[in-house]
Amino acid sequence: MESMERSVAKSLLDIKAVMLNPEKPFVWASGWLSPIYCDNRKILSFPQLREQVCRFMADIIMKRYPDVEVIAGVATGAIAHGMLIAHMLGKPFIYVRPKPKDHGTGSQIEGILESGAKVVVVEDLISTGASSLSAANALVNAGAFVQGMVAIFSYNFDQSRKAFENANIELTTLTNYDALIEAAHEVGYVAESDLKLLKEWRYSPATWGKKE
Repeated sequence: MESMERSVAKSLLDIKAVMLNPEKPFVWASGWLSPIYCDNRKILSFPQLREQVCRFMADIIMKRYPDVEVIAGVATGAIAHGMLIAHMLGKPFIYVRPKPKDHGTGSQIEGILESGAKVVVVEDLISTGASSLSAANALVNAGAFVQGMVAIFSYNFDQSRKAFENANIELTTLTNYDALIEAAHEVGYVAESDLKLLKEWRYSPATWGKKE
């Protein structure tokens, strides 16, 4: 039976939520060159896959955090997924902005969050982990107890792994970069000759593809 990691990875490739192009890398906002582009919001346009992905995440949450009280989505990419998961679980939903809004009440957290509430954070994509952990920190500062975080996809950077370890927040993902490139090779999306180049990127994304 195919693993969840491999199944979700293939689905992301099928709907072009993930694109791989080691020969013509994408440029991230940080300036990093990347052989991969990932937009998990495309999942929302495919009802069957949307249901499957959110159900996978809901099942993980109930297995790992059965006493969760609130689901929190990280704005903006995980708001829709988080709300669907909260609906499946019959739990309240809130979302966390990257920073407090500059008008009205100046809220960073939208929705009702009681002090001491047990919260699981939903994220769509983990890169360095900085923005995801910033959202978790905002919840903690607001009095929440963050039980863990569940995400669709992670690039599996050492930087993010260490960041989550240092923050003492458990991260669970449906799939990841390593599973993705193996799935892409299996279905013929990338050639055998591309695998080495694709694997090198994950270990040094800041310098990959740049001429010395």
